[in-house]
Amino acid sequence: MDQKTALVTGASRGLGKVFAEQLVKDGMRVLTPGRQQLDLLSNESIDRYLASLTEPVDVLVNDAGINRLSQTAFSDADLQDTLQVNLIAPMRLARGLVPGMILRHYGRIVNISSIWSIVSKPGRITYAVSKTGLNGYTRSLAVELATDNILVNAVAPGYVNTDLTRQNNTENDLQLICQKIPMRRLAEPVEIARLVAFLCSEENSYITGQCLIIDGGYSCL
Repeated sequence: MDQKTALVTGASRGLGKVFAEQLVKDGMRVLTPGRQQLDLLSNESIDRYLASLTEPVDVLVNDAGINRLSQTAFSDADLQDTLQVNLIAPMRLARGLVPGMILRHYGRIVNISSIWSIVSKPGRITYAVSKTGLNGYTRSLAVELATDNILVNAVAPGYVNTDLTRQNNTENDLQLICQKIPMRRLAEPVEIARLVAFLCSEENSYITGQCLIIDGGYSCL
């Protein structure tokens, strides 16, 4: 098979970096633009980046995101930035790449959502709204593109063992969180990456329009 090319946003650190590494391991060529190349807060930057691409992109992983704590009295800036990065930017990137996928009759798009689009907790208003919108976009785009062999899915991780998770929670907090997870532990980044990589691969030939929750059973309680 021809080597596929994937574009992964947010790949400089955290889960995005692990996703990109897994796709490389699986034999893909992976584009991982930094913020200087692709600033998701700027529609002009997104358009410039898309126009600069000189090769077909077969796979899009929308991982970059903003997760600012926000309650009822959220600021306009937090709302605008969160929607821009978590929802509008993925839509614009897909819009720019889908025509080429249609021509080649092949494509895989994976949007990284969150369990906070399924369940809720205080301080997640703007984040939950953006990720819930991303789920809706995933379903709609999947229906639009199904006959073109372009499969579109979302992955909704729960608590993952990343530096950011450990920065935002004390060891005591993490112990309490693990007690609420049926599997009694955080997910490891590679466990999320393997699911994302499968959805991006040709081995996935029929799953589309789904939001796959990977949270150790947390959202089942």
